[in-house]
Amino acid sequence: MKSKLMEMLESRKDEMIEIRRHLHENPELSFKEEKTAQYIIDFYKGKDVEVQSNVGNGYGIIVTIKGGKPGKKIGLRADFDALPIVEETDLPFTSKNEGVFHGCGHDGHTAYLLVLADCLIQLKDEIPGTIKIIHQHAEEVPPGGAKSIVESGVLDDLDNVFGIHLLPMGPAGVVGYHAGYSFNGRAYMKLKIQGTGGHGSSPHLANDAIVAGAYFVTAVQTIISRRLSPFDIGVITIGSFDGKGTFNVIKDSVELEGDIRYMTVETKQKIETEMRRIVKGIEEEFGVTCDLTYENDYPPLYNNPELTEKVSQFLKNANDHDITKVEEWPAMPPSEDFAYYAEKFPSCFFYIGCTPKGVEKPYFNHNPKFDIDEDSLIVAAKSVGYVVCGYYELD
Repeated sequence: MKSKLMEMLESRKDEMIEIRRHLHENPELSFKEEKTAQYIIDFYKGKDVEVQSNVGNGYGIIVTIKGGKPGKKIGLRADFDALPIVEETDLPFTSKNEGVFHGCGHDGHTAYLLVLADCLIQLKDEIPGTIKIIHQHAEEVPPGGAKSIVESGVLDDLDNVFGIHLLPMGPAGVVGYHAGYSFNGRAYMKLKIQGTGGHGSSPHLANDAIVAGAYFVTAVQTIISRRLSPFDIGVITIGSFDGKGTFNVIKDSVELEGDIRYMTVETKQKIETEMRRIVKGIEEEFGVTCDLTYENDYPPLYNNPELTEKVSQFLKNANDHDITKVEEWPAMPPSEDFAYYAEKFPSCFFYIGCTPKGVEKPYFNHNPKFDIDEDSLIVAAKSVGYVVCGYYELD
C-alpha cells in the first residue's frame, strides 16, 4: 500500500497546488469560512465516506474513512481559516478578498490533506482501522475551532491525532519534530483601573490612574524575572495602554490589554496567580479600583514523546526523494489550538519546511509577505502518508 499511496500522491502534486491557489485567492476569516467549508464538502461528494459538517462552534468538517478491517482509529487534522491581513505578495493568485490573507499556510494544509484523504479513501480496503479527517475552522481566533470539535464528542473514539504546520524554518524537503511541550499556551488580559480625575496642577486632590497603570506595566514583568524559575518559559506583553487624554488633566481611568505566553500548565497557573496578586496590591497601594479580565486561551501543545519518536522514525526510514532531511526543531513561541487534541489524545504535531526557493531570510507566518514553496505540499502529503502507513504497519 505504501508504494501505491506515494505514487498516487506524486501523480496529484499539481492538483494540490491548484487547490492551494484556489483557496489562497478566496480566503475567509475565522468563523466566517462558509464558502471554504462548502468547497471542502463538495470535494468529497460521490466518495464512499461519511461527511459531517458544522461540527463544533462553526464550520468544522469530519470525514470518516472506515478501513477494510477493524483496528485503531486516528485523526488527521488541517485548519482552513485565514487572517485579517492585507496581502503584500506579488503572487499571480493573490487574495480576492481585500484585507483577508492566507498568511499562515492553512491553504496549503487543506490542499495537501484533501488529496491525501482522497487517496486513502481509494485504498481504504487495505487499512486496518478508521481514519477521521479533521478539517478544522477558526484556528486563528480564540476560543478557536479545535476545543469545540473535541467537546462535541465526534472524536471520542480516536486513539491518536496527527497534524502538521508549514513553517519557513527550512526548505521544502525538510521535516521537523519536537517531543514534549512544543508550542506555547496563551492567555489574554484586560485591566481597567479606576481612579479620580483632576487638574494637573493639583495631583493631591486626584488619584492618577495613569500612574497606577504605569506601575502595573513594570510590576508584571517581575513575574517573569522574579517569580518564575529561570528554567521556565513565560512572556507577558502589554500591547495596549489606553490612557489618552489632555496634557493638563489627570486621568480618572485607563484600560490596558496584554498577551501572556507560557510553555507548561504549571507556569500558566503561576503567572495568573501572581498577576491577580499584583492587581490587588495596586488597589491597596494607589487607592484605585481594578477590574481584571483574565482569559486562558489555547493551552500549551504537548507532543507525546513516544508517539513523536515513532513519527520521526517513520519519516527517517521513508527513503523518499521528496523528504530530504528529518531533524529535531526547537519548541515554538506561538500558540496552536491543535493543543486541545493533544490534551485529550496522545498526539504528534510536526513541521514541514516551506522556505521559498532562493530566499535566505523568508518572511515568517502572519507576515503580509509570507509565502511558501509549493513543493512543500507534496512533502506534507507524503510525510503524513508515511506516518499513516507506519502506524498501521502497511508496506
